[in-house]
Amino acid sequence: MPRKTDLNSDEMLQQEFKYIAQTAFQANEDRSRVTSFYFVSVGSFVAAIIGTQMESQSRTVSFAFFALFLVLTVMGGLTIAQLARLRAAWHESVEAMNQIKDHYIKHHPEIEPAFKWRWKSIPHTNKPYSIANLIAVEVAMLSSLTTGAGAYFLLSFLGEVNWAGWLIVFASIVFGFAAQWTFYLRLLVDDR
Repeated sequence: MPRKTDLNSDEMLQQEFKYIAQTAFQANEDRSRVTSFYFVSVGSFVAAIIGTQMESQSRTVSFAFFALFLVLTVMGGLTIAQLARLRAAWHESVEAMNQIKDHYIKHHPEIEPAFKWRWKSIPHTNKPYSIANLIAVEVAMLSSLTTGAGAYFLLSFLGEVNWAGWLIVFASIVFGFAAQWTFYLRLLVDDR
């Protein structure tokens, strides 16, 4: 006859809390890695472009640079998506930790003052000037510049870039930032 084992609920909750804390930590670590990869990728490509002789720029080279900057813009969008989802994952981990805290506070009200973050005091997913927010702004800005560079090289491929072309480049930078930032904010919303 199988023996019934007693479950220690405190031990289970402690292990769950440790696991959630680890997922929150991992989300922060992954955010750093994703951003570093993007910055290094963009920096490497820009260095390669600067290393080429721009005076002898042919239409083929202009189109190749347009394609390259298009890829970099897409990479920026993917990086923004990863940053948003990692911030949302961190937020969900903090909410899960609060659920466990609430359980303990319910059974041991004297420990309530020990916890700073509770449901009402959890930082928002898009807390202004937080590290997560500032990193996302940096990526969106850099990606918008790759959008502008892509527009420049496309216009260069199509013909000479005049003053109207520079307005298009500027508009593509502004539009690129707005699109990236809107995408980031949209992905920060909890899916629940």
